[in-house]
Parts: sequence; C-alpha cells; structure tokens
Amino acid sequence: MFETTTIPAADATDARGRARRKVLTNRDCASKSGKPKAYDAKCDGLYVRRTTTGPNTFSALVRVKGTRQKRPYWLGCFDAETFNVDHARSAYYALMARIDAGENVFATARRDKRVKTKQGRTVDDLAIEYLDYIREPVKKKDGKMRARIESHKIIEGYFRNLVSPRFGRMTASDLTNDDVATLACDMMSGKYNGKPSVSSARHMRTALSGLYRWAREAGRGYVIKTCQPMVDLPSLPAEHPRTRALTPEEIRILWQGLERDDLPWDRMTCLAIKFGLATMLRSWEFLAIHHDELHDLDGKAFIRVPVVRVKKRRIIEQPLNSLALDILREAMKKSNQREFVFFGRFGAEAPLARKGMAEALRGTKKTPGLCALLGLKPFTPHDLRRTAATLLGNAGFGDGIIGRCLDHHTTRDRDGTDVSRVTGVYNQSTYREAKRPVLDALAVRLREIISEPDGAGQLAFAFAA
Repeated sequence: MFETTTIPAADATDARGRARRKVLTNRDCASKSGKPKAYDAKCDGLYVRRTTTGPNTFSALVRVKGTRQKRPYWLGCFDAETFNVDHARSAYYALMARIDAGENVFATARRDKRVKTKQGRTVDDLAIEYLDYIREPVKKKDGKMRARIESHKIIEGYFRNLVSPRFGRMTASDLTNDDVATLACDMMSGKYNGKPSVSSARHMRTALSGLYRWAREAGRGYVIKTCQPMVDLPSLPAEHPRTRALTPEEIRILWQGLERDDLPWDRMTCLAIKFGLATMLRSWEFLAIHHDELHDLDGKAFIRVPVVRVKKRRIIEQPLNSLALDILREAMKKSNQREFVFFGRFGAEAPLARKGMAEALRGTKKTPGLCALLGLKPFTPHDLRRTAATLLGNAGFGDGIIGRCLDHHTTRDRDGTDVSRVTGVYNQSTYREAKRPVLDALAVRLREIISEPDGAGQLAFAFAA
C-alpha cells in the first residue's frame, strides 16, 4: 500500500517553540501511542485522534460560519483499507470546498443526523405510530366522528400476527421486496404459522403497503423515497370466490335441526342463523340490532341499519317478511328489556358475538358444530346470503333486485341500461318497498321447503350417525 513519507525536520520546534507538524502516515494514524492528537502538515486543521479502546478517528478544525470560533468536524474512523490518511485528506478538501461555497456544514450535519435517526426506526416503531394515526377520530360523511380507518382492529391484527414476528425488529429502511416475497412464500407453503394461506399472505402485503405509503408521505420521511419494498412483488395465486349454497334439502335439515332442544348451542345463536337466512343481511348488520331500530312491526315492518354497521357506510332499510318477524318476536321475548335483540352470553348489555354464529356452525375443540351434528357439508354464515340469493334467482328474480336486497352496488337498471356511479350520489333511496315483494317471496319459498315432510327422517339419521 502506498504510504506518504514523513518530511524530515531540521529542528523539532518552530520559531515560536511549538512542536512542528509532520505529514501523517498510515502508520501514524494506526498507532495507539503518542499524543492524543496528531495534526497533519499538509492540511491545516486536519488531525487524527488516538484512543486506547476504540478506533482512531479523523477530524478537522473548521471555523463556524459567521463567527471566529473553530470547532472540530468529524470525518470518519481510520481504516487502512477503506478510510486511510489519503481518504481523510480528500474528505478534508471536499469539506473546505463546501465551506468556501457558503454552506453551514454543522447545520447540515445536524439535519442529516435527525434524518438518519428518523429513518433508523424499526418496522414495529412505525407500525405503532401508524396504528395511532388510523385510529384517530375524523369527521365522516354522516357528520359523526369515527376512526380514520374503521377496520383498524383488523389491520392491527395483521401487524401483530403476520408482520411483527418476522420484520418487527428490522430497520424500516432496510426492508426489501425480497424479504416480503420470502415471507409470503412461507405463508403460502405453511412454513409460517403452520397453515398454508394465500389470504394471510395477501393481508400481510396489504398491511405493509399501507404502512410504507404512509411513512413516505411528505412531512414524515420515515423512510427514503426509494424504499419501496412492495414494488415488483410476484403475483399471488388467485383466490376463487366461494360457491357454497345450501340445497333445499340442506335448508330443511338445518331449519328443523335448529328446533331441537338437545343442541349444545344456545337458542339465541340458532335464531340468529335463521334470521340471517330470512333477511339476507350480513351477520354484523343484524347481530347488534337495538329495539329502536325496528319499525312498524304491526304493519309494513322493516329494520333500519345505521351506517356504522354497514359495509358501504350507507343506511339500509330492510323489509321484514313474515318469517323474519316470527323469528324476531321469539328473540324479543327472550331479550325482554335488554338493549340488544340478539343478546350474547357475556351480559345483558352485549350483543351476540360476531364469531358466535361461525363457531356454532364450525364447532370448537370441545363442542361439535351444527354442520357435523346435522350431517351437513360445512358452510359459513355468509353462505346463507348466497343461499337466499340462489333461491330468489331460481324463482325468476333478476340480479338487479337481488343485489338491492344484498346491499350490493347496482351498475345496470331494470331494462339493462348502464347506471352511472355518480347517480348514486344523488339517488338516496333505500328501495325499501321495492325489496319487500322479493323478501316476501323468499319467506314463501323457505316455508315451502321447511314444511315438506320428508326431512324429519333424514334429520334423525344425521343425528344417529
């Protein structure tokens, strides 16, 4: 390696008696003996600081802009390969050029340190702040204050269960798309959490995408602009939509089985399953029904579901057919003066848990599910909506009006013409009376199915099995 030679001096001191400066060599800079500071004769103000424990470091004494004061400016740690004395001199000349150009190098260093500290946060650190951000109440279009992202509890679960165990302690700026792709492959192959799941991999990528998009926004700068670990990821396998719909025979077995007294599941859960099939509502839309949300029960009865419980955040006014009213009256007798019609088992002021219906159908480790007890192919509470829609389709009703009953967005009118999405902003109708004959027809069809006499024998056989 090239080493700068020392210029021999005739005298060890100058005219004022001060020690003469010598041209530093790599040997001088690597040495731990001698004076704590050794100045370089080639660069005025450049010196190496020797320490007995850590590495020796290069610094330069430079004048603070606008003052007569001189302060040390750290250049780097000595390393014979990567930052030797020649590298230090080059850094010194570059520093002097910045000062001559009028730059306040100390202010720049402080700013760079703040940015480095901010961008040195871990994924867990950013996730905590991001979750606080999405939980923050903001004014919604209905005028009420709710969380910025109302599904924040679900997103929190994604970070807690999927992201944090693998990436939590990593520096956020160091995460790459290779890391994300590897985790997604592990999830889909079952190497992560033991159960193969394309859905979990998709949710993990969605949670991370929202986090890094928020972290790169102007004014935050928690990660550099080029840090985009969610770019150029491989496509995930397609998740095909469910097609499970109960046949009339399965509906008959289910309905009559829910009337048995020897079921291991409480009566309120059985009534909720029936109500979901008869009304076509989503489970979380009707499980938390308050008594004051029921209207005109002795006439043209309907339920008004507030926006906070609706997927698309719009009011639903769902007509109640005769079958739904029979179920509702039994539930109201049991709930008596309780706040919720379908009350849960954890107190009078709590509704039936959202996962209560799913657990009753699927079962737990200790209690068999209704599907197993009744000999039915497994299905979920959401499959009841598909079952009702299929019954109406077979009865001759069109997709448009069935979509209204399901609270789906309609893109075509009754005559088949396209409907502009902007029209939905002006048309605030809930189509309550338009849906009534459809849901009444559903009740008629369900009564026909459950009253057929040949289901009792098969039901008994299912229990015996």
